[in-house]
Amino acid sequence: MARSYSQIPKIQLGKKGLTENFFQMLMNCFKNHKNVKIAILPGAEEERKNIKEISQKIVDKLGKNYTSRVIGFTIVVKKWRNAKD
Repeated sequence: MARSYSQIPKIQLGKKGLTENFFQMLMNCFKNHKNVKIAILPGAEEERKNIKEISQKIVDKLGKNYTSRVIGFTIVVKKWRNAKD
């Protein structure tokens, strides 16, 4: 049975931006799930202006096994079994 988007864990990115704690929390979510939603909060004005750049920074930090998709002010990050070229 397909998983609905409501079962995907959600993380919020606030005004502090991409910190080590953010990436630790993200990696903890990927221990049990293959998709994670990241919501960009209104307080993170700088991040909201360049969401695609933030998305690319997250994927670069995580590695080759991850891809992302931007939908509005939300980034959906997917973990793949094998690295994508």
